[in-house]
Amino acid sequence: MTHHIYLLFLAILQGVTELFPISSLGHIILVPALLHWPINRDAGWFLPFVVVLHLATATALLLFFWRDWAALLGGFIRARGRPDNPDSRLLWILFIASIPAGLLGLALAHKIKALFGGFTFAAVALMINGIMLILGDRLRARQPSHSLDNLSWPRAIGIGFAQSLALIPGFSRSGATLVAGIGVGLDYENSAKFSFLLATPIIAAAGMLEVPKLFHAQMPSGLLGTIFLAGLLSGICAWASVWFLMHYFHKHEIKALRPFGIYCIAFGALALIIGGY
Repeated sequence: MTHHIYLLFLAILQGVTELFPISSLGHIILVPALLHWPINRDAGWFLPFVVVLHLATATALLLFFWRDWAALLGGFIRARGRPDNPDSRLLWILFIASIPAGLLGLALAHKIKALFGGFTFAAVALMINGIMLILGDRLRARQPSHSLDNLSWPRAIGIGFAQSLALIPGFSRSGATLVAGIGVGLDYENSAKFSFLLATPIIAAAGMLEVPKLFHAQMPSGLLGTIFLAGLLSGICAWASVWFLMHYFHKHEIKALRPFGIYCIAFGALALIIGGY
């Protein structure tokens, strides 16, 4: 396989794992290392490449939830920005809840990944992520369920802070927000919907900031075309992933996170064993 083929496989991996509660960043660290893919994560073009994949994911989320976003924006316009309209209120809540992860990401993202971006830490964090998901199922069993219309501002901000866990390799953004949503009384489906709506602006913002660097980064000949093809593949996989997950959480009312939790614990442990750590 050529170097470019590995990047396409990485795009598929990113597209699937970004929205499943199993940590895309953890998988991007662990899988290439375990399979000895010849990808230099320290290359100047690699971070913008990953952000192209994130931008593709945000586009997939926008396409999947376009009716919801149209309703939210329509409600905001009709209410002239006041939060007394349910759609306008939810849009404000999503905006406010996006702030914690956005600010922490700008201030700490590179430092956190430099400190904790190693193979061993990512594998251990992935296992902890799995335990968090299983504990989330226990919370769901004990909590009465509420709709998104009843989500309070403080609880939404709490979910926003939980999203910041994704800055640590091995912790899943969707996993953390799903568990936080369940913890404040949302059922699986509403928690997943809020998680995906909340992810859209922060993923898109990261892309807007980093994609221009791609055009100035030094890279092998022909790699730019491969990167944009990778973005297309990642977006398709992300759309399929969110379609599957929304149907899955609609049908499951108990222990819906357990399979993902078991997978994270098993894969993290296997990575440690195979990696010799």
